[in-house]
Amino acid sequence: MSSKAVTEFIPLNIAILTVSDTRTLEEDTSGQLLADSITEFGHHLADRVISTDDVYQMRAIVSNWIADSNVHAVIVTGGTGFTPRDNTPQALEPLFDKNIDGFGELFRHISYQDIGTSTVQSRALAGIANQTVVFCLPGSTGACRTGWDDILKMQLDNRHRPCNFVVHTKAWDEYCETRG
Repeated sequence: MSSKAVTEFIPLNIAILTVSDTRTLEEDTSGQLLADSITEFGHHLADRVISTDDVYQMRAIVSNWIADSNVHAVIVTGGTGFTPRDNTPQALEPLFDKNIDGFGELFRHISYQDIGTSTVQSRALAGIANQTVVFCLPGSTGACRTGWDDILKMQLDNRHRPCNFVVHTKAWDEYCETRG
């Protein structure tokens, strides 16, 4: 089935991981912003977890989501800076089958308008693993808003042209199977 033939919205099941040694779900404004944004757009919140910035704990959580056929995308917030406790890139990049290099580049380009040259201190990254797209954003609420509003909202919408990431997910295969 051609992606150009599909004009109806395909909702994705998206899991959110907040990486923080101090936040609780009640205090997690970044994760809440992402959860609200994805559901308001029409996607489904598959899961939402807070993890300490431990390489193996993060890797285990995201590995389980990648292996779950009901999770189509993962958005991680936090742990992308340069402090000793910022370990998201080294935890998750080994899981990727393919890196999405343009995501980090575009995120930093857009962020430059808000935070100037401080954007070089973001190690935002993304990749695809087992037909699951994984996007890693900085932990600030503003960075999550930028990432969602200016990149992810469009790239996780199958109607976005000329291309989007939905066709690379398990959701696309499921959609094609149900439509024959």
